Amino acid sequence: MSYLRLERLEKRFGETPAADGFELEVAQNETVALLGPSGSGKTTVLRLVAGFETPDSGRILVAGEDVTRVPPEKRRFGMVFQHYALFPHMSVGENVAFGLESSGVPRAARARRVAETLAAVDLSGFEERSVAQLSGGQQQRVALARAVAPEPRILLLDEPLSNLDPTLRERTRRELKRIIGRLGITTLFVTHEQEEAFDLGDRVAVINGGRLEQVGAPEGLYDEPATRFVATFIGRSTVLPAAWVARERAARLPTGQAWPAVAAEELADGAAVDLVVRPESAELAASGGDGAVPGEVVARRFGGRTAFYEVLLAGGLSVEVLGTPAAASPGERVAVRPTRDGPLPRAYRRSG
Repeated sequence: MSYLRLERLEKRFGETPAADGFELEVAQNETVALLGPSGSGKTTVLRLVAGFETPDSGRILVAGEDVTRVPPEKRRFGMVFQHYALFPHMSVGENVAFGLESSGVPRAARARRVAETLAAVDLSGFEERSVAQLSGGQQQRVALARAVAPEPRILLLDEPLSNLDPTLRERTRRELKRIIGRLGITTLFVTHEQEEAFDLGDRVAVINGGRLEQVGAPEGLYDEPATRFVATFIGRSTVLPAAWVARERAARLPTGQAWPAVAAEELADGAAVDLVVRPESAELAASGGDGAVPGEVVARRFGGRTAFYEVLLAGGLSVEVLGTPAAASPGERVAVRPTRDGPLPRAYRRSG
């Protein structure tokens, strides 16, 4: 049963749809990531949930209560902003106590709650510190403590790690995941980083053009993308033009080879399709045969135990292939074929 329910939310800024019939259900104590490119509408959806924006139509329900027109301060939600929005003239303890004080919590109870919350984010004893003395990761935890101190029904995070450097971001992400799990609070957060969404989210909602393209566990989004957008946005992939061969359940490339594929939707024989090929769905071969397409390695990106090869195929197409670091070198003539036991490419009806 859903705890947070978004029903057909519509929000336009001029002619641009920021939420276009958006629907989502979040279970109690579940963490859901809103993932999408810049301008996809993910931040607008979060602001609608928070109450900072009002939908043109649709409803927002929490535990069955319609909060669509309820002011932000009365929704009992906690919010962590992208740049934390800490008060520099206040101590850590004063920052955390801010929401409690404005809610009329007595001083003794306030101090007790501040101490408990700082302990939950591993900042015990930091009450008197200046926020200017803290690292970026510590400031992020203070912002989180301030958001959860009033015991909100829902926690909202807007790109919570985007202003940290890569090393600190990874360490802070691990801490954030552990803290959210310890708090046991329903959480909705916005990110454009796939790794962050996959690590922190129990489920991930992929947004494009204000619409929910697909929601599910990271594995499902990667292995069984429902739309062409999800297939190309999640993970790495190459899109090749092809024609669907229904009787063979394959897609025929312009070079003539038919590659086994999964039809992601109902496709007529001969339909023009976009064949979405993951790097692990293709492999380098020494020669032709078995659907192999001749080509030339034009680039190689080392990745430790593996490497990614960009191969320019006959006819001017190019495809990215996963292989061992010593499989080939730039300038080398190779052939590319579908892997024998790897995931099959997916075929989507070509639009336009």
